Amino acid sequence: MSFYSDLCAVLGADNIRTDESLKNHTTFQTGGNCDYFLMPENAEALRTSVRILQENQIPYFVLGRGSNILVSDKGFRGAVISLKQHFRNIEIYGTHMICGAGVMMHEAAKAAARAGLSGFEFASGIPGTIGGGLRMNAGAYGPEFKDIVTEAVLLLKDGNVRTFPNEELKFTYRSSIVKELEAVVLSVSFLLEPGDPEGIFKKITELGVRRKDRQPLEYGSAGSTFKRPPGKYAGAVIEQAGLKGYRYKNAGVSEKHANFVINYGGATSEEIYHVIRHVQEVVKEKDGLDLEPEVLFIGEF
Repeated sequence: MSFYSDLCAVLGADNIRTDESLKNHTTFQTGGNCDYFLMPENAEALRTSVRILQENQIPYFVLGRGSNILVSDKGFRGAVISLKQHFRNIEIYGTHMICGAGVMMHEAAKAAARAGLSGFEFASGIPGTIGGGLRMNAGAYGPEFKDIVTEAVLLLKDGNVRTFPNEELKFTYRSSIVKELEAVVLSVSFLLEPGDPEGIFKKITELGVRRKDRQPLEYGSAGSTFKRPPGKYAGAVIEQAGLKGYRYKNAGVSEKHANFVINYGGATSEEIYHVIRHVQEVVKEKDGLDLEPEVLFIGEF
């Protein structure tokens, strides 16, 4: 395992874990172990680590907060690269805010509010990181990342680092060029608007209350489970199919919001996967709709 020694030389032994449980790194709070859990401290360490993994044909994926994935109970045979430990810098210049990929959405929203910058409030309750938000063009209550991002710095598969302006990021509903290129987000720049800090924090609080009232935040979930079908809302479609409150062992469809598949406590990934597939099958049978998951499935199912 010379590659392991190479990784240690690049990352330092404290930034590598073996046989790490991914249950502790996902918001579903399920999943098996990965072979290697890497926590690069900077872009160069990340770039070199990816090169080592590629040269040794070791599968890998990049993890933010783990708020949009379901990891198999069998785990992941390969390396998980976690950015939330070190890529946490936030810089503000006038109306521009630059965030590292590992910054949590709520952290960025509060930093903007303290600086008297408005426009990021919509993302304050999204349970993910800036890197994940860019990858999926995260949005809530109307606005999306595409509306405020000016550019993003990406690490490409060939090892090159390139800055992409907004118009080259190919934002679409819950997607961006990051998926297409299988790139790693390093940082994202936003253009915001001057505002009153007190008013901005008030809006963040109001959105938080609204989210708490309408979403099952007390349970493990990945947020919205399915993408919106054309012209419809996934939650309404699922509810109309009679699936609101459907339960399979320790997983089920939330009674508060039908587009949330939740872990009632002690669920396995297989149980959650069963619920997701059951919802897809019933909706397909009753409405002819193919519900597409927002959730990414990692490992064997």
